[in-house]
Amino acid sequence: MKAKQIRFFSPDENSESTKKTEKSVAKATPATGYISSTGKLVFPAKTITQLGFDPANSRFKVGTQEGKRKIKSLYLIPSDEEQDQTFEFTQGAKSYGIALPFILQKGGIDFAETKYAFTVKPFDYEEGVTGFELKLGSESPKPEYTGKPRGRKKQNPEAE
Repeated sequence: MKAKQIRFFSPDENSESTKKTEKSVAKATPATGYISSTGKLVFPAKTITQLGFDPANSRFKVGTQEGKRKIKSLYLIPSDEEQDQTFEFTQGAKSYGIALPFILQKGGIDFAETKYAFTVKPFDYEEGVTGFELKLGSESPKPEYTGKPRGRKKQNPEAE
């Protein structure tokens, strides 16, 4: 008869001090904001801190992807250029904002009826310039299910 392979424990393995504690790595929460019912891009103070710029002294060019009718993303590019081509942040109670009601309406965003949120992702615009992409998503609930089945029809429904 062949001897079985046995793994023996040590007294150290039975104490709590050697028990490996897995630390949960805190995921970086995505920077977010929303569009107010008056057409203002609102950045909470926490988002401004996360992005790391001074809203009081920063001016931005605002743009969208060329050739698109409906706005899906807005782009904020920091700028030191002339005052009339850039937008500045206005301070609210616990947030900062940029008013863009006419631009958003022309881009097909009905901010008065639907609440829109956006996530902010930094991207490299040009050498040494980091811009911010605001990817829009509506917070409206999904349309009600109409009951119409999707996909292929069952060949033999009585066989179930």
